[in-house]
Amino acid sequence: MGMVRTFAECEIPSALRLQAQAVREEAWPGLGGGAHDSALDPRTMLFVTPDGEVTAALDILSKDLVHDGRTYRASGLSAVATAEEHRGKGHGRRLVAAAREAIAHSGADLGLFTCDSGLRRFYGSAGWTVLEGAVVIGGTPEEPFPSDGPGFDKVTMAGFFTERARRHADTFRCSRIGLYPGEIDRLW
Repeated sequence: MGMVRTFAECEIPSALRLQAQAVREEAWPGLGGGAHDSALDPRTMLFVTPDGEVTAALDILSKDLVHDGRTYRASGLSAVATAEEHRGKGHGRRLVAAAREAIAHSGADLGLFTCDSGLRRFYGSAGWTVLEGAVVIGGTPEEPFPSDGPGFDKVTMAGFFTERARRHADTFRCSRIGLYPGEIDRLW
């Protein structure tokens, strides 16, 4: 069947790292091997078959964000990919659901990320909810990178994990959320 394995980005065994890079390179030629900003505490989750094959990979990035005058600990998914030959087998969905659970148990107030609008049902099937009308602003305050920029067809997905975050969830809907993860991970 397979299992989910989690590593700090800098501690992934080399054989698994190479396989994860190949899965991502297949999904995004030329962009599959980049490391994340260490300030975002990157964690890598891999779906690994019993024979040691990496069939899906994702990263979880985390930071504090200020929204509507409140500071929240936020984590989000980045670089989610499933090997083409393994798509439709549930590996990616199981990995994304496991990431949601990991974020929920990490102490983060919320999970927040963008995806192509055509993937909203996929992420929804793994427990994430569309945050209607929300735009995530990436990049930096000096060089913002909004998820509603020209040529983008993105939706914002979220999960509210603490009582405080659930109480203020409505402030995130139909809003512009200043995530600002930096210059390396412009929009996780």
